Amino acid sequence: MKLKSAAGIIWTAAILYFSGLMILITLPYLSFKLDVDFLITKQRIIHLKHWRFAFYLHILSSVFVLLAGAVQFSDLLLKKYKGIHRFVGKMYVYIVLLVSGPGALVMSFYANGDATAKTSFVILSLLWIAFTGLAFIYVLKKDFVKHRQFMIRSYALTLSAITLRAYAFVIPHFMHMEAKQEYALIAWTSWTINLLIAEGIIYFTRKKPVIS
Repeated sequence: MKLKSAAGIIWTAAILYFSGLMILITLPYLSFKLDVDFLITKQRIIHLKHWRFAFYLHILSSVFVLLAGAVQFSDLLLKKYKGIHRFVGKMYVYIVLLVSGPGALVMSFYANGDATAKTSFVILSLLWIAFTGLAFIYVLKKDFVKHRQFMIRSYALTLSAITLRAYAFVIPHFMHMEAKQEYALIAWTSWTINLLIAEGIIYFTRKKPVIS
């Protein structure tokens, strides 16, 4: 088995696994009770209808966005099933720009933690919307190189839904900090490291031919 094929299988398996975990995390909220898991920490603002609306829009669309973004980088899909690639890509863009992104932005202003954590989530949401929008603009201009680059950046930020939870599990075991400082660190690392990795991928694959 070629190294590239093995990497593709591992990537797909990882995304399916973590998407499955996201589904399990999301299921309890489908009861629409206001005292479930994360919502317990939001009792001071749970009465705000716009926040609840943004919350449910964001979490209910998150799994699709994770899965849709992952398959967009499949060479097989690009070469043999371009129609599917375009359809899934459009759904990814529309959902991020019209549902998940705005929902995340509204939620970011009410994020747990202090102003440092809130600022991180606001920037994350704005960049997610901006990168996704730019990816869409460049594909309309048929600039497939820049389209791919901004899709990589967009999806790196999509994956912050997973890395946030991973760091929330790992960091407390290795660092002893005050709760607010710890959460701020988790908030910032959840997407900045992803973005650095994305820039590395863009740099090292910049000469790779892009399939239009």
